[in-house]
Amino acid sequence: MALDYTTLDLLRQNHPAWRLLRAQHAPLVASFLHRVFIVPNVRILSQADLVEALEDELFFLRQQQGADLFPGTAQNYLNDWADNEKGWLRKFYPEGTDEPHFDLTAATEKALSWLEGLTERAFVGTESRLITLFELLRQMSTGSQADPEVRIAELQERRQEIDDEIDRILAGDISLLDDTALKDRFQQFLQLARDLLSDFREVEHNFRILDRRVRERIALWEGSKGALLEEIMGERDAIADSDQGKSFRAFWDFLMSQSRQEELSLLLETVLDLPPIVTMRPDSRLRRVHYDWLEAGEHTQRTVARLSEQLRRFLDDKAWLENRRIMDILRGIENHALELREDFPSGGFMPLEGFSALIELPFERALYRLPFTPVIAGIALDEGDAEIDTAILYAQVTVDRAELLRNIRIELQTCSQITIGEVVMRHPLRNGLAELVTYLQIAGEWPRTTVDEGEDDEVRWQSASGITRQATLPRIILLRN
Repeated sequence: MALDYTTLDLLRQNHPAWRLLRAQHAPLVASFLHRVFIVPNVRILSQADLVEALEDELFFLRQQQGADLFPGTAQNYLNDWADNEKGWLRKFYPEGTDEPHFDLTAATEKALSWLEGLTERAFVGTESRLITLFELLRQMSTGSQADPEVRIAELQERRQEIDDEIDRILAGDISLLDDTALKDRFQQFLQLARDLLSDFREVEHNFRILDRRVRERIALWEGSKGALLEEIMGERDAIADSDQGKSFRAFWDFLMSQSRQEELSLLLETVLDLPPIVTMRPDSRLRRVHYDWLEAGEHTQRTVARLSEQLRRFLDDKAWLENRRIMDILRGIENHALELREDFPSGGFMPLEGFSALIELPFERALYRLPFTPVIAGIALDEGDAEIDTAILYAQVTVDRAELLRNIRIELQTCSQITIGEVVMRHPLRNGLAELVTYLQIAGEWPRTTVDEGEDDEVRWQSASGITRQATLPRIILLRN
């Protein structure tokens, strides 16, 4: 985008981030929203919780700065910040509740990120950024090379570098990163992790804009419903196949891997325990930053799912209105017919555009065939004397659903997520397949469930006769509320 005078003047007048920086109470707005949304990585807050937090903030500031500095109430301030003219907060009603909730807009998060960049940093690293740039260029150059010989030469060169490093380590020459290099790379990691969380809110904003544009198109559509559906679904597919959609899907598939999550946890524990990193006093939440990514990505996925569901409901309502209009037309025809019943019009009063006679030749009909009558021979039945244990007919297996639900909750008290396979491993199945199906039913009703179709879990149990049975199912992950 060119930063000419006209463009900047339009941004100054219309962009919510610029309006926030120019606002009279910008320090209050920015500090409060940063504290309640950005620092704890909270996506949505109810009106009651946000009003209570803002009242505490205003009470503290009035004691320091004077009672006349902020004369309004917390509720009025929130409604003003969520006004369409300012657009610093998004006020909406989640499905199934009548209490309004608030969320940061993408423009507000951009303004807060810019304000964070204004503060002086005790250490500004450049080496890690240069290494990252070289690595990105190397990946693009190698990944776009279609010549097999060039690709093989590149891999052989990298293998030689690894072999040389192994030889140096075996010889006792171990090169370690100094404290400055560790701090440099850690600061780069913090910045990228923060930018990644900010991107999710902008992705949600783009999907909401798409949904609003589709709704407007539906409301003003005058053609056939089939053409409308074709155009809408084509646009949805175009969004999913766009660069942003493909990148988000690749990120989600990468992060949903259980092995990747375990690797990230191990790496974070190792890095955060390094003495140079400890001196930087990093936030304790960094130990679970990958879970914050997972939660933010899942929230984006749920937002897209809700938008699709609302679109389907919107189309159903439109179809119902069209059917009602057709019924009104038919009733009008019936009423007119009843009015003209006694005064029958003369001449041709109902012309037809075209008609044809249905011709059916006699030999086109199939010949009659007699129905088949089965012959049942009378056979005398002899009374048997076999010994059969009839108790088996009355034996029933009862699965205690409450106990299985309690097993899941007990496991989630010590961790933020767990798979069905891990639950079964720690609480073996006693009723076989029936108990496993009950676990799957609970997972389907669990409020926060994710399925990783790229990984499979194997569940084993022993039947009453001592036979070991096995079931393979996609990895089902239950997340803690």
